Amino acid sequence: MYSSDDYNEGGYESYGDYEPHTGDPQYDLEFDRSSFYKMPDMVKKFLVYFRNMINEGVTYEILNLYENTFPKLTEQYFENTPWPDENEVAPVVDNDHVFMILYKELYYRDIYARVPGGPKPEQRFHSFYNYCDLFNYILSAETPVPLELPDQWLWELIDEFVYQFQSFAQYRSRTSKLSPAEIDALNTENKAWNVLCILNVLHSLVDKSNIKRQLEVSNVYAAGGDPDSVAGEFGRHSLYKMLGYFSLVGLLRLHSLLGDYYQAIKVLENIELHKKSQYSHVPACQISTSYYVGFAYMMMRRYADAIRTLSSALLYMQRTKQLFSSRSYQNDQINKQTEQMYHLLAICLVLHPQCVDESIQQVLREKNYHEKMFKMQYGDLGEFESCFTFACPKFLSPCPPPIEPGSNYGRDAVKHQTQVFMDEVRQQKMLPTIRSYLKLYTTLPLAKLAAFMSAARGGDRDAAREHAALAIHLLCFKHKMKNVVWTKGPSGLDGKFQSGSELDFYIDNDMIHIADTKVAHRFGDFFIRKLLKFEELNRKLHHIKI
Repeated sequence: MYSSDDYNEGGYESYGDYEPHTGDPQYDLEFDRSSFYKMPDMVKKFLVYFRNMINEGVTYEILNLYENTFPKLTEQYFENTPWPDENEVAPVVDNDHVFMILYKELYYRDIYARVPGGPKPEQRFHSFYNYCDLFNYILSAETPVPLELPDQWLWELIDEFVYQFQSFAQYRSRTSKLSPAEIDALNTENKAWNVLCILNVLHSLVDKSNIKRQLEVSNVYAAGGDPDSVAGEFGRHSLYKMLGYFSLVGLLRLHSLLGDYYQAIKVLENIELHKKSQYSHVPACQISTSYYVGFAYMMMRRYADAIRTLSSALLYMQRTKQLFSSRSYQNDQINKQTEQMYHLLAICLVLHPQCVDESIQQVLREKNYHEKMFKMQYGDLGEFESCFTFACPKFLSPCPPPIEPGSNYGRDAVKHQTQVFMDEVRQQKMLPTIRSYLKLYTTLPLAKLAAFMSAARGGDRDAAREHAALAIHLLCFKHKMKNVVWTKGPSGLDGKFQSGSELDFYIDNDMIHIADTKVAHRFGDFFIRKLLKFEELNRKLHHIKI
């Protein structure tokens, strides 16, 4: 693991040394505050009580202070300024080492969330070293540490750790906006927020908790498997168990950001993605998991699995809207990921048409997704790229180059992944048109379909060339409609090749023979859902007093 001492050789401590008045209003405001600021008594009482509850391990009260009291005090006393720094807080809480680490985690997270323009370079470094202190405290202990935190905080801690790495990588890549002093600091502190360090922390938490073995055993609980039998001393402790599980989701996100989609799904082995479990009670974690799994499936051309994953998550969010409205910290992220998942679902349904839940279809029709899907179905490559750019994660380079003035690599990773996706789309550009013609016939001469396709292109190609191109497109149709689809098993990578097309065809003597593979439409399910909804509305009306 890593510690602050490992990085002092680069002059890390000197980054915080500033003259009293620099001419920068932000720095001067902080100097004035440090000179004249007095911490409100209410904040002091909160910090002492918060420290006491953490030391006593009262998780339900810690959750209340974390989710409700801290944001309220932020709004009341620190709307335009950050919370007091560690030098002001430490004497109030008797220099409690563990509490100060946790407080600084909240302090820097608040700066990342609220300070316009983002944190300053030394704040990014300080936050990294604070995470090093926290994870060293948890991982270096010979016995489980006496620390109990609510699962919501543990999830947001891991999520924020990966986010701050992502934010730092993006900040580092914007060389045109960096000053010479910032470039020197970044080149000197080249071990801070290194991708290998992030991977090391997450894998160490996974290994310490034995969470993979616990998940493997829990999948066979019906046969008598007991996760505690393989958890070990640390894995039985709630802190280590939940940090291990959330670290798996953090690895899913990190590998997706780096463009390694196979490994992203691989790390979730033994997590049954399509079932509820004891670990899926943190909504933000469940939504983030579904988003990155759905995206990874789409990039692996497993559209049926992507559609199932995204649809399931969107249905879950539709049914639990009230729950998300009460979550203030990650509410904006959840809303954005919801929009991103609808865009991903629209892309997948264009490339791989199939039936989805009626309530999802209704949202796609009522909002502007319907227009986007219409444009994509008619081969609008610009609309494909626009939807992908909005919906994709902000990709990162695993090996960023040394920073030099004038260099610019910030968008390279995004451009590369967009190019990979658009190459796939171009291969399928004509398939919706072919599908629309095939649906109209049971038999169709190959030459006639070639003439239709030539007319769709504007009639600028001769018959022989169009005939050859059509043969390629028909083979492409057969190939692209065959996907690996998950059916059962603990790994999301498991599956069998299945045809996802609602029609099939074969060619005999230049004649295309077409068959509808969909045996029956599921009108019954639709009417049953509407009847149940009508009955529910009727019951509610009876309870209303006029």
